[in-house]
Amino acid sequence: MSVVIRLRREGNKNSPYYRIVVTDSRVRRDGSFLDQVGTYDPKKKGANVQLDLDKVTAWTGKGAKASETVASFIRKAKKAS
Repeated sequence: MSVVIRLRREGNKNSPYYRIVVTDSRVRRDGSFLDQVGTYDPKKKGANVQLDLDKVTAWTGKGAKASETVASFIRKAKKAS
């Protein structure tokens, strides 16, 4: 099983809202997930990403790979803390 950390789209049409989730890579984008590690709201100004870095570190330690977008969020969050 290949585990990935990626975005899961929620919200209404023209009003997207994303959850950053840990899931099996074979599951569809908005399908089931193992754990939620953060949120991303592209419509919000300023700090629009919230991440639980402890959970992210734990999952990456277990072999989870982050998507490009989520990896950039993780880099920014680590830089800020």
